[in-house]
Amino acid sequence: MIYRNFQGKELSMLGFGTMRLPTLPDGAIDEKQVFRMVDLAMSHGVNYFDTAWPYHGGLSEVVIGKALVRYPREKWYLANKYPGHQIASSYDPKAIFEEQLQKCGVEYFDFYLLHNVYEKSIETYLDPRWGILDYFKEQKRLGRIKHLGFSTHGRVELIKEFLEACGEDMEFCQIQLNYLDWTLQDAKAKVNLLNEWKIPIWVMEPLRGGKLCQLKEEEEKALRALRPDEGAPAWGLRFLQGIEGVSVVLSGMSNRYQMQENIRTFAEEKPLSHEEQEALLALAEGMKDSVPCTGCRYCTAHCPKGLDIPMLLETYNDVRYLANVYATMRVEALPEEKQPAACIACGKCARMCPQNIDIPAAMKDFAEKFAQIPTWVSICKEREEAAKKLKK
Repeated sequence: MIYRNFQGKELSMLGFGTMRLPTLPDGAIDEKQVFRMVDLAMSHGVNYFDTAWPYHGGLSEVVIGKALVRYPREKWYLANKYPGHQIASSYDPKAIFEEQLQKCGVEYFDFYLLHNVYEKSIETYLDPRWGILDYFKEQKRLGRIKHLGFSTHGRVELIKEFLEACGEDMEFCQIQLNYLDWTLQDAKAKVNLLNEWKIPIWVMEPLRGGKLCQLKEEEEKALRALRPDEGAPAWGLRFLQGIEGVSVVLSGMSNRYQMQENIRTFAEEKPLSHEEQEALLALAEGMKDSVPCTGCRYCTAHCPKGLDIPMLLETYNDVRYLANVYATMRVEALPEEKQPAACIACGKCARMCPQNIDIPAAMKDFAEKFAQIPTWVSICKEREEAAKKLKK
C-alpha cells in the first residue's frame, strides 16, 4: 500500500469512501458485505475511512462505525463532515457533532471537514450567527477533532475566497479531481492554488462516480497500447499518483471486486510518465464535446442582463457531460435574474465572441437542462424524508 505522511501520520493513499456502500433490495445498507470490505481493506493496509451526515440517509456513519470498532482504535482513521451545505433555516453544529460521535461509536474524529463549501454554503460557514468554525476549532482544541479541513465543489475563485477568510485554520482540502476535470472543472488551477497555500489535497470522485471506468473500445485500446496490464480505472488512479500535493484518494467502492482492484492499483506507486499523461489528457479532451469558451469576457460587457456568461458556459459544459446537482449547485446559488433562463437572446454577446459561439442558443439549452435537474433544496428534503423512513 502506498502511504503519504501527514503531520506524522502515515495515511493510506487509497481511502474508503462510504457514500456508495452496497445495499440490499430494500435499500438498506448490506452490513455483512460492508464488514467484509472493511476486513479486506484493513488486511491490505487501507487505514483511512470517510463518511458524512447525509450518506445513505444518515446510516453510513452507523455502519462504518460498527465495522471499524472491531479493530484497535489506533489502527484506523475516521473522517466525518458537518453538513453546512444542507439548506436549512438554522444550523446547530454542536447537536450534529454530538450525534455523529454517538452514531460512529467514537470519542473523536481523526479528520473533520466542513462539507461542500460552495457558492451558497460559504455564507453559512462564515455567518457569525451559527458560530460553525469557532465551534469546530474549539473541538479541535479539546482533542475531539484531530485535524480540521473542508471539502468543496466550488470554483477556484470561491476556494480562494474561503482560504483568505479562514485558510489558517484549514489543514487539508478535499476536491473533485480526475483527468477529465483537470480542465473541465479547472481542477489543475485548484491544485495549484492549494499547493501555493501548502494545503494537502484529498481527492473525491477520482473516477467521476464510475463514469471514467466505462471508456469506448478505441479509447481503451489506445491506453492499453501504452500500459497493457492496466484498465481504465487504474489509469484514472495512476494519474492522481503523480499530482503534486495529493495525499488521499477516496474511492466510493460498492463491492469487494472494486476494492480488490483498487488495492492492487495502490499496492505500488506507478505514476504516469509525461507521455502517458499527455495521452490521457488528450483522450479527456475528446470526451468533452465542449463549447469552446476561452473566458475572454468580451461578451459580458455587452450583456444587458449582466450574466456571467463564461461561468455559465463553463458549467454548461460540465452539464453536457454529466447532468447532476453537483454540476449546477453554483448556478442554483445565483439569483434567478442571473441564471441562464434570464437570457433574453438579444445576441449582443454572440456578436462580440471571438470563438463565434452561439451564446443565446447555449443559454436556452442550458436553461432547459437546468430545469430538469433536481435542485439541491429538493434533494435535501428527500434525504431528510429518506432518513426518517430508514430510522423507523
